[in-house]
Amino acid sequence: MALTETSGEEKSGLAGATETKQADVKGKIIEYAWWMQKQGYSPVTVESRTKKLTRLSRLGADLLNPESVKETIAKQPWKISTKANVAAIYGCFAKLHGLTWEPPIYKPNYEMPFIPTEAEIDQLIAACGKKLSALLQLIKETGVRIGEACRIRWIDLDLEQKTLRVQAEKNSKPRIFHISDKLISMLNMLPKKSERIFPNNPRSLENRFRTVRKRTALKLNNPRLMEIHFHTIRHWRATILYHQTKDILHVKEFLGHRSLNSTLTYINIERALSTAETTQNSMLKPHKNQKKSKPCLK
Repeated sequence: MALTETSGEEKSGLAGATETKQADVKGKIIEYAWWMQKQGYSPVTVESRTKKLTRLSRLGADLLNPESVKETIAKQPWKISTKANVAAIYGCFAKLHGLTWEPPIYKPNYEMPFIPTEAEIDQLIAACGKKLSALLQLIKETGVRIGEACRIRWIDLDLEQKTLRVQAEKNSKPRIFHISDKLISMLNMLPKKSERIFPNNPRSLENRFRTVRKRTALKLNNPRLMEIHFHTIRHWRATILYHQTKDILHVKEFLGHRSLNSTLTYINIERALSTAETTQNSMLKPHKNQKKSKPCLK
């Protein structure tokens, strides 16, 4: 047999070894997921981190070889912030399994969040079905995170007081919101088949929302709609609230932030948007020495 040829037994052995290694890696990921659950991580975080590690493995990374992981991350056309996030997730995985991990240096540039117009948010609300439209209206009024929205139970809704109680996530604070008659009506139209108002599956909701968003963006010929996510609407709510109150501490409590540093960014966003609006309005107004044009009368 030539040196370049491989016998059937050798091929079978290599395939078997590969399958054994893949099963071992899968077992390590499951072990990591179980560890996160025991540590009190939210189901959303557990699912998200598990999926990212599984994707790394499918991209060719050997999760039991930190250098292989580092090389795979470096090759991906991801944003710096995404690479930093994945590297941090793997670092936790590596520590749990006793692997030596020297994380790569990814310093993401701070990006100001995209803030849509209220009309654009309303266009998406109108385009969605009952459940998704109620969810978007809820986020629009309260600025809650999607994970918080998925935890809301029917008993948290007080129809008499027109309030909604929200349990906290990500070390934030629980809150109670006064909600509009419109939102109450939208919620009352939903079937009460379970304890929670919305499915406890943010990923499924996000996938459905992406489908509607893409269809609506094409229909209205507005690519800006593609930049709107659930969290984008939270950013919009916080910016509008600061614009209305100029009270950053009130915005902090409204969002459930424990640190003021997390809230301060909305001051810069509001100032930038207000400046742009003022500039645009001043450009539309006639100069004091400029005569106003009279409409042509036929």
